Parts: sequence; structure tokens; C-alpha cells
Amino acid sequence: MGTIDHWFPSRFLAKYATPDYIRCQLKAVSDLENRISDIPIERFRNFCIVAHVDHGKSTLSDRLLELTGTIEPGGKKQFLDKLDVERERGITVKAQTCSMIYKHEGQDYLLHLVDTPGHVDFRAEVSRSYASCGGAILLIDASQGIQAQTVANFYLAFSQGLRLIPIINKVDLPSADPPRALEQIKTTFELESENALLVSAKTGLNVAAILPTVIEQVPAPVGDRTKPLRLLLIDSWYSNFKGVILLVRIFDGQIKAGDQVSSFATGLRYLVGEVGIMYPDQTSQAVLRAGQVGYIHFNPGMKRSQEAKVGDTYTTVGFEKSVEPLPGFEEPKSMVFVAAYPVDQSDYGHLEDSINQIMLNDRSVTVQKEFSEALGSGWRLGFLGSLHCSVFEDRLRQEHGATIIITPPTVPFRILWANGKQETIQNPANFPDKDAFGARIAELQEPYILATITFPDEYLGKVIELCEGNRGEQKSLEYFTATQVILKYDVPLANLVDDFFGKLKGVTKGYASLDYEEADWRESNIVKVQLLVNKIPVDAVARVVHTSQADRVGRQWVTKFKGYVDRQMFEVVIQAVAGKRIVARETIKPFRKDVLQKLHASDVSRRRKLLEKQKEGRKKLKAVGNIAIDQKAFQGFLAK
Repeated sequence: MGTIDHWFPSRFLAKYATPDYIRCQLKAVSDLENRISDIPIERFRNFCIVAHVDHGKSTLSDRLLELTGTIEPGGKKQFLDKLDVERERGITVKAQTCSMIYKHEGQDYLLHLVDTPGHVDFRAEVSRSYASCGGAILLIDASQGIQAQTVANFYLAFSQGLRLIPIINKVDLPSADPPRALEQIKTTFELESENALLVSAKTGLNVAAILPTVIEQVPAPVGDRTKPLRLLLIDSWYSNFKGVILLVRIFDGQIKAGDQVSSFATGLRYLVGEVGIMYPDQTSQAVLRAGQVGYIHFNPGMKRSQEAKVGDTYTTVGFEKSVEPLPGFEEPKSMVFVAAYPVDQSDYGHLEDSINQIMLNDRSVTVQKEFSEALGSGWRLGFLGSLHCSVFEDRLRQEHGATIIITPPTVPFRILWANGKQETIQNPANFPDKDAFGARIAELQEPYILATITFPDEYLGKVIELCEGNRGEQKSLEYFTATQVILKYDVPLANLVDDFFGKLKGVTKGYASLDYEEADWRESNIVKVQLLVNKIPVDAVARVVHTSQADRVGRQWVTKFKGYVDRQMFEVVIQAVAGKRIVARETIKPFRKDVLQKLHASDVSRRRKLLEKQKEGRKKLKAVGNIAIDQKAFQGFLAK
């Protein structure tokens, strides 16, 4: 049980807690522990909710938490969406967990629920969630039907052997068409539509039937509490008071405060300070045992976020040789890269700490330090997609008060050298000039993705036109209902990150959904477009594009950049260069003194002499004058 100080900080005790209040709270915790300790592993159920974006996962989670008494009815909506950016955008970006106790046929069951993201950019979160689950609720919007990410999540869960329970949500909407959704389940997934539940998470209609179905269909986790400890690190986050907190799944054995554990990945040893479950927030327990999902933190706390490696196995000190480590997770590959710089270089240290703390529970971000002559010290960040990048930027600003400059997203490119070596370029500034290295470069390649787009057939012509305009190659076209189309295209990743999804939503009036996966690398006619100011390259503004786009991008750049550069005492020439070819130019005229002001009835030769003298002075000034571009110019130019 622990002492009173273990449960309540002394500051809280002194200011708020009465003896009756403390006794009441400790009794509640004691009752919860006793209730959980009486539940055998055969009555554990670990499951998650997966669906396409905005199909009602978080709302359904609220209803299940209310139904089990974990939270009070009528409280905060989307309870498990804990990040500001999630509540602001109305989407889930972090998989969140919660334990529930549910009485079924007179017996208590311990249920562990995971609410997963729906967007393709956060697929790594979904994949990690499956490792702690034995089954999944496949949620489908009755009005939208099966969409791209529904299909992707189904195959991901199916490949990991999870038991799938189809549920049709939002049946209360006027536009709902449950028979169509049931038919799609049968034809697309070959699941028995008779077993699907029709519910409304918003109104609570038929939600009470979900948990008995989960108990009957999802298998109990396998584990032996008498074996040596073996746990898997699923996720982690940072607390200013406790250090790094780990979310773990116990496969064998048990863990309690005071145990000494070691990491298979780092070899480091730690003393366990506290264990507990998310009920719905961190609730301390005396012990976590095989089959459970909960949190642990160490005493002294783990201070270095790099030590918490997601997918790592931990065991009790002394049993390292007798315990087989768990397979862990496949590291996701970054698809989109941006450069990030602090607006004020004195904030570099603070921003670095902020990035490391967010990376603690977002392991799919890659970081590499870099330097720009124009913007100073910064980082090259890699993300799984453009939405992933945008959410990360919002979290830096909202959670850590960071003021940063983010360059437009770019993708990696591959160079096959004539000597047989292969090199992947992530920073456009390092991309070689084909004219200068022509003899040494055998081939230039760019990554392609396989895009799966679902939409009503009335927009088929416009979607094909959009894909073809983005250098896409059609792979297949299928009708999975009389009016719904699944279109598959190979599209260059560079075109995908250039707001392809926004354009797709525009031409389909918001009815299209998009999923994508890596395809391959293909030979491409690509070139680096760079901005020159008075013939000096601006390293912060460079991009690798297809030659067909170079002229358009160059014209946009020089026109936009001209608006952020101040006039000087000499002429400023802004040029966009593709390879060795100048594709666009803008000129900022200098300030000019009226040297003829004092002349009245003078001879024309006198006037010409003064103008020629002024012209010679301009040439000298231009030769020695260096233009200093203010950082605000880059902020304005790089702003979305």
C-alpha cells in the first residue's frame, strides 16, 4: 500500500487534504488493488480501436470509459485525446491507453483499451499498439463506409493475428447507410456482416453490447507470473518531477516498487520507484503482473530520454541470460525532411531539449544537426509525412513555447555514382550539380509511393487528372460498391508532400480518403533549384524538383523573396537557378540621389558627366557592397 506521503505530496496534504478525505482516497485505491488482484489472467482482455480519420474512435472510447465507471458521464469530451494539438485539430495523433474493470455475468474482467490515431502518418503508433493487444475493434462510419485507412488498418491487424470485431458507428445520422457498410465489410474484408454491431457512440445507442462481445471474442493474453520478469517497452513520456515514465506490457513475471531491472538494449540497471495503471490517469499499484499493461518509473529517475528505447525488453537483474528478449518493433523510415532553426540563436539549447522531450514519445522522428550561413545552427528533422511534420511543429510551439523557422518539406533523393557507389541525399543544399558532376553521376533517382484513393465515382475524372498532373502512373481501378471507387497510383513522394492531399480534398469536395505506402526508387530527370542574391547562393532556400517544375518554382520564389528584401544603395539581383540555367530573375532598384538637382541652365554635357560619375560610383559600390538579409526575410519567405 505504501505511506500517505507515497500517495499524496506533502504540499497537497498541508493545503487541501483533510483526514477524512485521505482515508476515503486510500480506501478507494485499496479497493481497486484488491479487485484487480482477484482477477486471473484468463479474465484479462487487451484490445484497441482502429479506424479511418474522424470515424468516431475517441467518442466511442468515452462511452466505454463511462460504461465501466472509469470516468464520470458528461465530463470532458475525447477524454483520451490529451495533447492540445489533438483537441485543436480534432484528430488523434498519439495512441492513448486506459484500463477498465467491467462486470460480466457476475465476474470482474480487467480490460485494457488503446485509442489509436487514424491518419496514415501515424501508422507507427497503430503498429506499436497492436503489440499490447489480442484483438481490435474495426470501426466504420455508417455514412462514409470503408475508406483508405480502414483497409490499411485491417490488413495490418490481420497480419499480426489480432481478432477483429467490426462495428458500424454513427447509425443515428440522417445520411447513414448501414446496409451499404455491412455489404462492404463482407465484400472487402470477407468478414461475417451478421456479427457486426450497429452503434452510435455519440448517443450511446447499443454501446452496451460492445464489451460483452469483446470478452467473448478477444482471447486472453498469454503469460506466466511465476516465470522471471519479461516486459516490453511500448511508449514513454517525460515528467519534470519523475523523469522518463515508461508504458510497458508485462509478458511474464511481475514487477513492483523496489525491484531492480536491467535493459537488454542498453545494459543499464534501474531501481523501480513506482508501478501503476492508467485508470484513467496514472494510478499507482502495488504490483503489475503478466498480461497487464501499465506504467513504471524509476528512483532515481531516468533523466536521459535516449535511454528509453521503444521496443526494448527489461528483466529482473540476474535473469538476463535465462530470459529471451522480445522482438521489438521495426523502425519506421522517414519520408519527409525539413530544416528547423531557432529564431534567436540564444534559444538553441532550450529548443534542443524541447525536441528531445517530444521525441521521447514520438520515436518516428529523426534528428541530425546542421548549420546554415543564413539561419545559423539548427537541425534536419525527418518525419513520416507532412501532417506528422505539422503536428510536431505545433507541439513545439504549444507545449514548449518554441519560436522556430521551418523550411518547406523535402524528400530524400538517391545518386548512383559511376564507380558503383550509392548515396542518399536528404539536404537539398548537398545535391550535386549534374552539369559539374555529369561524367561521375550514372543515375539520379527519386522515391515513389503507392497511393490508394477511395472516393465517389462522380469525381473519377478529376482525380485521375490530378494524379496524372502530378506525374502519377495508374496501377489499378476498382469499384468496391456501385458508387465507390478504389484507385491506385504510383506517385512521386515529392509531389505527395506538395499538398497533394489538400488538392485531392479540393477536387472531391472532401469526400476522398488517401492511404500510401513505399513503392520503389525510380530514375528521374531532377535538378536542384537554388536562390541567388547578387550571384551568392542562399543555402536556406534550395529544393530538388523535376525539370518540368523548375521554371514554375523559380518564378514563384523570386517574386515572393523580392517582397522581403529591403532596397539598398546598390542594385540587388534575385535569381533562381536550375543547374546552370537561370530560370527567373527580379531586380530591386537602388536608392538614387538626384545629382542634377543643383543644375539649372547648364549644358547637356555637364549633366551627362554627372550621371556617368554617379554610374561609376554605383559600379564600385555594387562590387564591394554585401547585402545582409535580415532573418525576418527568411521567416516571411519560409512561412506557409
